[in-house]
Amino acid sequence: MSDPMRIRAQAAGDKITVRVLMSHEMETGQRKDSSGKVIPAWFIQEVVATHNGKTVLSAEWGPSIAKNPFLQFTIKGGKAGDKVTISWTDNKGDKRSDEATVT
Repeated sequence: MSDPMRIRAQAAGDKITVRVLMSHEMETGQRKDSSGKVIPAWFIQEVVATHNGKTVLSAEWGPSIAKNPFLQFTIKGGKAGDKVTISWTDNKGDKRSDEATVT
């Protein structure tokens, strides 16, 4: 399993700004190693964000996303103390899920 995501969720009024830094190599499948062999594709395919158990964001990514991707989005109708969970699945079936409390 990969390193934990760094999630920051901050409330301002009734909106929550969520910032996520995901730790993942994100190989495109087009680069070659030093011996000339193609490095196999390995990237996050699906990202899901939930707010207090309700899905608020669902995204399908491809191999063109940068290494250690950063994601930022806003949720309406939130407050301090709410829970935000971010989950991802990559093309090899690896999964990661982390949770943060809104401040």
